[in-house]
Amino acid sequence: MTLRLDYLKHADPLPLQALTAISGYLRESDLEPQLLALIELRASQLNGCAYCIDMHSKDLLALDTPLPRLHLLPAWREANVYSPAERAALAWTEALTRLPAGETLDRCYGELAEHFSPRAITRLTFAIIVINGWNRLNIAFGREPGQYRSGDLDAALGHALERFADLRNNDR
Repeated sequence: MTLRLDYLKHADPLPLQALTAISGYLRESDLEPQLLALIELRASQLNGCAYCIDMHSKDLLALDTPLPRLHLLPAWREANVYSPAERAALAWTEALTRLPAGETLDRCYGELAEHFSPRAITRLTFAIIVINGWNRLNIAFGREPGQYRSGDLDAALGHALERFADLRNNDR
């Protein structure tokens, strides 16, 4: 895949600031970092976003995630390396990424509610929405995998907010 467009350079700052702010908020929230990265990786796998698969795989490795948890994620239903809460979150991730009929969403939500508070469910849902947005941006514009190093995300989020603020000031 070739880079079609550097959307970070050409986009209006406000939408990217909003996505970046939500991503940063979720990283600072009480969501368990490994669970957040698992959700991000699973949605990225479903969407076929190579850039995000690369990123979140590296993040999980940096969080000392055992390799079976990383390698078995596409077959999480058959693997016994995920907790019941993680399984519920992964099912919710798949349901919101694929958007099936209401019955599936109801079942997935019921399982999720057994393990997470309403506030945590809301945060998990925003995490799924945001990663799906990032996936679509990276796929649409051909962002290439391989450049990301674990730990870059926190610095990138801070840098992106500064960059967007500068761009916004220059547009005035």
